[in-house]
Amino acid sequence: MSQDHRPVRTRFAPSPTGLLHVGSARTAMFNFLYSRHTGGEFLLRIEDTDRERSTDAATRVILEGLDWLGLSRDGETVFQSSRAARHAEVARQLLAAGQAYNCYCTPQELREMREKAIAERRSPRYDGRWRDRDPAEAPPGVVPAIRLKAPRDGETVVEDLVQGTVRVANAELDDMIILRSDGTPTYLHAVVVDDHDMGITHVIRGDDHLTNTFRQVQIFQAMGWELPHFAHIPLIHGADGAKLSKRHGAVSVLEFREQGFLPEALCNYLLRLGWSHGDLEVIDRDEAIRLFDIADVNRGAARMDYAKLTSLNGVYIRKADDDRLTQEVRERLAGRPGLTLHEDAVGRIRALMPHLKERAKTLVELADSSEFLARTVPLPMAAKATALLVPEAREMLRALGDALAKTDFSPAALEQALRGFAEATGRKLGQVAQPLRAALTGSMVSPGIEATLAALGREEALRRIEAVAG
Repeated sequence: MSQDHRPVRTRFAPSPTGLLHVGSARTAMFNFLYSRHTGGEFLLRIEDTDRERSTDAATRVILEGLDWLGLSRDGETVFQSSRAARHAEVARQLLAAGQAYNCYCTPQELREMREKAIAERRSPRYDGRWRDRDPAEAPPGVVPAIRLKAPRDGETVVEDLVQGTVRVANAELDDMIILRSDGTPTYLHAVVVDDHDMGITHVIRGDDHLTNTFRQVQIFQAMGWELPHFAHIPLIHGADGAKLSKRHGAVSVLEFREQGFLPEALCNYLLRLGWSHGDLEVIDRDEAIRLFDIADVNRGAARMDYAKLTSLNGVYIRKADDDRLTQEVRERLAGRPGLTLHEDAVGRIRALMPHLKERAKTLVELADSSEFLARTVPLPMAAKATALLVPEAREMLRALGDALAKTDFSPAALEQALRGFAEATGRKLGQVAQPLRAALTGSMVSPGIEATLAALGREEALRRIEAVAG
């Protein structure tokens, strides 16, 4: 990687016009990790110059998503729209230095220029008609735009940290507008001014911005400013190779949160989309910061594999703190009808959490499997559970309830009591456990029966057995 005398400063610069896309989140994370890896700073700039499409709600979603992912920023958030006067000032500096010029083309002229180029099968570029023309010839009443006087010969070359050397012939680039006739800056110009003023040393962004970079480099060079290092990372595709979209599944960060993914699992998965370190699959935040380098980012597009993400999420759920998972489940169950989330119910969920989390791959699954602990008798019964609770099973449960009432409800004592009851009544343990599970949970699925009984506690477990046994 090329040397630079400046401390590393990266930035994430989203436009607040919609949801925080998972691809954008990965870009933010790569910027965050690289800045932390190098002991630098990670800044946030909201590029809200498109006032018609930018919304405060979208800005809040971006901030909420970054916070949920744990991508902490340095310094104050910069809002690009607040810097319009500075953008205009730089455009006029370029004009005064002869690096830009006033263009008096009317909208109709520009439209005719475009139509003619298309008709002649040429790229519809501005033809430079006001580049060297005397402003005295300007038509009356036309307020000019300011255009960059871009070099016409040679090439613009970018030494990209991911893509390698990329170049474009300057003849392929026209003189872009940097300040519109209404005095507002264009996006490409505003980005350059902001990156310079914020001291950004590394511009890490999606490779869909690569064509913009050539134009932005020309503005940097026209101002005599030091170029940042550029790193254009490949986009994320769906399993079919097409650009990731809603039809593939969740695409926004907060949608993944709603679907029950842990932020650290999503970050780990996104890290491995386009970056790798040997055979490492499970990489926590500290390890990611220690290992991450832009030089290790792949050039090829990565494909989103939702099944792999879900499996990795299960790994992180099993590693997660039980108190944290209990709170997550509590919040998810709070909006469901028919549940009573008093402290006793929450205590049961916490007691069974070490067993519940072994089976769950998402927080939604974890909440689903915890639901029975927050229900009151009579429990709603799944069809298979109802079918199992025939009169003979109910009679067996009455006797079992009497036996369990004499047990201290530790898992070891409960296991001994169940085995003793099965042996004494000539049954296999499963013939006892399955009707009991149906009575306790209303379903045929739960963690181990001794752990389930212990989590419910003597009073609640016996109440549920009695409600079914009669």
